[in-house]
Amino acid sequence: MTDLPTELVPLTSEQRDIVELTRTFAREEIRPRARAVDEADVETPWDLWRRAAEVGITGFMLPEKFGGGGFTDVFTQVLAQEELCVGDLGIGNLLCSNGFFADPVLELGSVEQQREWLTPLAGVDSPMTSLATTEPGSGSDAASITTSAQRSSGGYVLNGQKAWISNAGEAEQYVVFTKTDPTQRARGVTAFLLRKGTPGVSFGEPMRKMGQRAIVCREIFFSDAFVPEADRLGEEGQGFSGLMRTFDISRTVLGAAATGVARAAYEYAADYAKTRRQFGKPIIEHQAVAFRLADMRTRIEQARLMTWRAAKRLDAGLDATAEAAMAKLTASETAAYCTWAAVQTLGGWGYSREYPVEQWMRDAKLEEIEEGTSDIMRLVIARSV
Repeated sequence: MTDLPTELVPLTSEQRDIVELTRTFAREEIRPRARAVDEADVETPWDLWRRAAEVGITGFMLPEKFGGGGFTDVFTQVLAQEELCVGDLGIGNLLCSNGFFADPVLELGSVEQQREWLTPLAGVDSPMTSLATTEPGSGSDAASITTSAQRSSGGYVLNGQKAWISNAGEAEQYVVFTKTDPTQRARGVTAFLLRKGTPGVSFGEPMRKMGQRAIVCREIFFSDAFVPEADRLGEEGQGFSGLMRTFDISRTVLGAAATGVARAAYEYAADYAKTRRQFGKPIIEHQAVAFRLADMRTRIEQARLMTWRAAKRLDAGLDATAEAAMAKLTASETAAYCTWAAVQTLGGWGYSREYPVEQWMRDAKLEEIEEGTSDIMRLVIARSV
């Protein structure tokens, strides 16, 4: 099931090239390293990051004028993300994390800020980046963040704490969402650019996670950390609108990531079912297994098409908040089902760490949580009715 349904959306030669690049990288570079990365638990796979930067994967989504690959449309990004995450979900999400950083910079930043902060990401020595939103007391409810940014001479002083921040401590550049007006909810949110090493910024120990261990998560602590006014993204109070646009994109891209791991699970289970024999015949000839595989394939097609629709709406400049939520909800629950179904198909072997499906099942769970839980996605969809 490696062919995409291009009869619906024909791909350009450039899009076919990026699909082939990411598919080959996933097969030859990511999949052979995935188990070791999972076992390492709290270590960033810098070798894969550097190799991906060398071939242009960490910066393919950045504008050409800043040295990037020029694939700024969301549709091409989801094509690449799905292929990378067939190799490994956590590693695939890690290698495209500069795109999550770039989205609010492109949405809110000045041309000067975009040039200064995005150009370094396009090179073969690309630094890692991070988006800091979640706090101990606010996850999906981003308007309730409490990290404060108070005006000071020439800039702002940040105080507060972030939690579960991907690449925290590993990244060199950060977008941090704060409150410049604590009396307001969404209208009080302001975003800032910040570099690692800023006085007053410190990091907690790596968090030990159930899955997607390629991405190291830490807490970030701000104690009178000074940020120049020139590093504010947009005007005061514009951060929330920029974050919501970022969420529409990131949820769509994560829909593609979830589709990728679901596809990996399906393909692995189908290959196993063709060779494993029980009761004198391959288990794929047993109705229960065949029907399970049919359900997996059907759900994957649904998830992909909903993700493509959200991406196309975003690229057309249309509102896609509900569509992005539907794509993420469908794809994340598809990933959860398909990875479970792969474990079930392999039986006892699926439960063994000798096979990758148990890791994929652990990895897939995060897709139902990050960038808004499945419960929140249902609320977003319901409010659009």
